[in-house]
Amino acid sequence: MAETYTSNLHIEKASSSRLQDVNFKDLAFGVTFTDHMFMCDFVDGQWQQPKIVPYGPMPMEPSARVFHYGQAVFEGMKAYKDEQGDVFLFRPEENFKRINKSCARLAMPEFPEDYFFEGLNTLLNLDKDWIQSGVGNSLYVRPFAIATEPIISAAPSETYRFMIICSPVSPYYKGKVKVVIAEHFSRSADGGVGFAKAAGNYAAQFYPTKLAQQKGFQQVIWTDSSTHSYLEEAGTMNVFFRINDTLITAPTSDRILDGVTRKSVIQLAKDNNINVEVRPIKVQEIVDAANNGSLKEIFGSGTAAVISEISAFEYQDKIYELDDLGTTGYAAKMKKEMLHIQHNLAEDKHNWRYPVK
Repeated sequence: MAETYTSNLHIEKASSSRLQDVNFKDLAFGVTFTDHMFMCDFVDGQWQQPKIVPYGPMPMEPSARVFHYGQAVFEGMKAYKDEQGDVFLFRPEENFKRINKSCARLAMPEFPEDYFFEGLNTLLNLDKDWIQSGVGNSLYVRPFAIATEPIISAAPSETYRFMIICSPVSPYYKGKVKVVIAEHFSRSADGGVGFAKAAGNYAAQFYPTKLAQQKGFQQVIWTDSSTHSYLEEAGTMNVFFRINDTLITAPTSDRILDGVTRKSVIQLAKDNNINVEVRPIKVQEIVDAANNGSLKEIFGSGTAAVISEISAFEYQDKIYELDDLGTTGYAAKMKKEMLHIQHNLAEDKHNWRYPVK
């Protein structure tokens, strides 16, 4: 394995690539990983020399605090390649700020900005051949941080590891999804960690989502923990409702993730002179709109899915179907516009594209 140094970053290249073994026409989301990974340890109160090494297993003590007390946060990003072979990220500064916000909430040390972006750029350059051009293709980028101190006592860890791994992906959801509006379960509560991308937030969703899937639905739209009367998020996505020609989404809070795609959808809607309301949304308002025909669309937004249209929802054992608006719907229009910006096929008026250097 060849070893080189660039500023503070140590690079150990893989002796051979696994790229030729990958069928890019049949990718399961998040199963295949690129040749290299980035890592940096926090020891004695400071971040150590960052490094890029061949992707593979790593030894950890069974007593590492992450396994027992859940100090783990992550981000989801994507890298895109245009037809000229140039590689771009989409608003990575937002992901960097959010992972540090998540770290702070879980009493974990924040990661240095120069380490993050040098590691990200170098890693993507090393594995750029794993990124396929074409709309819908991308490289999913997963930064994450975990507690590594081998002590089983309930307190913050003294040591941590920050990592970035990458996975080539095709679309997350194929087609529209059906959802259940939660009546008993909640994703998060006031004063909690719902605004952070903490691993435990997702583990807590799995059981109620499993119950929904057993009924033939793909995801859950979460409601507030106090009354279950206000709509919050959809599965692993922020959620938007279109009543007549107005787009409505819940405000961010302790309970709701400040999604990068969510913010981008709101801006694109404003660019297209679509009326946007960011406000609390009652379940009953959506049920009434479905009954009187004014509910035109529901869709989720997130890095993995980009924009995912919802074809039906269930509430109190009644299913409400939504009309298929095809390419005329807000969801379809904004998804196309966002994908074209991400793939360098359209003007980037807000400087969201980040060229990988």
